[in-house]
Amino acid sequence: MPKAADCNIGDELPVMITEPITRHSLAMYCGASGDHNPIHVDFDYAKEAGLDDVIAHGMLSMGYLGRMLTNWIPQTQIRSYQARFTAMTHIGETVCCSGRIANKWEKEGRWFARIELFAETPQSQTIIGEAEVFLE
Repeated sequence: MPKAADCNIGDELPVMITEPITRHSLAMYCGASGDHNPIHVDFDYAKEAGLDDVIAHGMLSMGYLGRMLTNWIPQTQIRSYQARFTAMTHIGETVCCSGRIANKWEKEGRWFARIELFAETPQSQTIIGEAEVFLE
């Protein structure tokens, strides 16, 4: 668990790299999330939409990014978490999740940090986000 005294602006969070995205992982996410948009599971539908194949759910990658964050700090210490989707994640790609401390401050005896978050595939940066957390 990160302590305020040990966290400095610019420090990197431990990187998390996923297994390659598979059709099975997309089907499992569809069931878990309730997001059954055919662009994520139906090859013919994806082709008709102008894609080479189905694409991963943006929220799946955001979930991976959230897991990277909670591997570093307990969920109970996350005040906010937001993300902007910037590119698609394709079948077979891995998602590399990373973050760094962008700001740190003390308010009323409690330490906070703003964490810049990034999700990338070998082809592109797919998510830019940030979280605000409590530090001990």
